[in-house]
This record gives sequence, structure tokens and C-alpha cells, in this order.
Amino acid sequence: MNAPARVLVTAKAQVMLRNLLQTHGGLMFHQSGGCCDGSSPMCYPLGEYLIGDRDVLLGILDLRVDAGVPSPDLPTGADGVPVWISGSQFGAWKHTQLIIDLVPGRGSGFSLEGPEGFRFLSRGRVFSDDEVVALQSAPPVLGAAYAEGTLPPLPAEPTVVAVADEACPVPAR
Repeated sequence: MNAPARVLVTAKAQVMLRNLLQTHGGLMFHQSGGCCDGSSPMCYPLGEYLIGDRDVLLGILDLRVDAGVPSPDLPTGADGVPVWISGSQFGAWKHTQLIIDLVPGRGSGFSLEGPEGFRFLSRGRVFSDDEVVALQSAPPVLGAAYAEGTLPPLPAEPTVVAVADEACPVPAR
């Protein structure tokens, strides 16, 4: 089994990211650890949020493709949106795939989508035992290594899902 992507984005969130890209240029996410808007993923212009040496790069979201179409290589430049999380928070979430969704409403943080009347929302799915084993062969990239040019492994699956339920189904009652 190939290692699964540690982060996905819904098609709605991808459209918002493409729109924000037109206004702000390159983008990045940092998964908040409780400040400002709780634990929402915060979207910033690329480089505006300073990444620490121990921050973890969950992955790079691909803005070039539509849901369900795998990409042959990692995106570069404005085509890719890196998603970061603090090292300590990654320790608590490492068993979880993060799905970045978009919902109506305004968050209380500094994320770029706020003025648009929407907010990004983190959803999570616990990795299966087989996925956890596969992830051991693809350790995450830390901020210090990224600064030296190390990129994450190419995801084995597309990083865009049509809707959050596709990657993170709601349990039946």
C-alpha cells in the first residue's frame, strides 16, 4: 500500500483557493492550534506566516487539477498550497488525515477567506492500521528540511475530493 495523503481539500475549498490566488498570489495554510478561530486552518499569503524548524508539512494541495484527477507530479509555485502544522500538534494528530473544507460564515481569525463570507474548516479521518504502516515509509517533512529544499513525497491519491463526506464519511445513526 502506498502512503495516503496527510491532507486533502474539498472541491469547494479548492475553488475558493483558486479565487484567493488571483487576489493574493501564492498561498499557504497553517493548521491553527487553538488561537483565534479555535483550530481552524488559517490561509495566508505564501511566506506571511513564518514556519518554524519543527513545524510539519502535511502536504501540498494541488490547484491544477479537479476532484478525482490525479496529478503526475508535485505542484510548483502558485499551483501548490503547502499545509503546515506545529510539531507538537502533529504529535497529537499524526494518526489523522486532515480534510480542509469550506463552509458559509465568518471565522474570527486572520484567514484570507473571511471577507468572502466563508471560512475554511478542518475535518479529520483516522487512518486505518494499514495506512499507519504505509505512512511509516513516508515521514513528514519538517520546516528546517523544507527550507533546504526537501519536498514531501508525491501523494498516491488526488489531494482534491468532491465533498468532505467522500474522505470523511459521517457515521450512520
